[in-house]
Amino acid sequence: MSHYDEYAGSVPLRGMAVQSRATFITKTYLHLAGAIALFVGIEVALFKSGLAERIAAPMLNGGMLVLLAFVFISWTARSVAHRAESKAVQYLALAGYTALWAIMFVPMLYMAERFAPGAIQSAAAVTLVGFGVLTAIAFITRKDFSFLGSFLMWASFGVLALIVGGYVFGFQLGLYFSVGMVIFAGAAILYDTSKVIHHYSEDKYVAAALELFGSFALLLWYVLRIFMSRR
Repeated sequence: MSHYDEYAGSVPLRGMAVQSRATFITKTYLHLAGAIALFVGIEVALFKSGLAERIAAPMLNGGMLVLLAFVFISWTARSVAHRAESKAVQYLALAGYTALWAIMFVPMLYMAERFAPGAIQSAAAVTLVGFGVLTAIAFITRKDFSFLGSFLMWASFGVLALIVGGYVFGFQLGLYFSVGMVIFAGAAILYDTSKVIHHYSEDKYVAAALELFGSFALLLWYVLRIFMSRR
């Protein structure tokens, strides 16, 4: 969550002309829509081909190694998207980050499909509505939510410690943890959207879309967990 200020570009968005700002925002959300479409496409392909079941089993047994690999690869993809000057490399980072999230979702989607019919559709609808409402709040109020950055950074360390602790000591992170993570993801969406409005430089629309997609995926993950816990 702390990447934004570190990778600020040459011309902050709030200093652009109105037309340039509108173009930047349009590009960002088109790329976000593309990432979501790619995510859905990968999931459909994996499940229709039968690969999802083969992927799910080793990942469910992988535990901590899967989590650590996800954290490392996602951090690398975000860093590359923010630092790279080449648009091709930025796009590669966005595509790789999206594919990584798609693979991480496979075990949970597989379990939801088998044991919680309808949970995936309900979670997707709630996530889209929630993301839309939070985005609208950020754009309508024009408030700068960058003050959330420190909270999100330290909270992410705490969340990671809880998840690792759960694996090591065998305690379950239940419904209340998922609800807390939905709130965390909502704060991240406000923060990311505020950065799109106020702080990103004109050439960083791919990196901006990557950050927004990450927050969207995080919200979907924990909304789906809540729906699954009720079945």
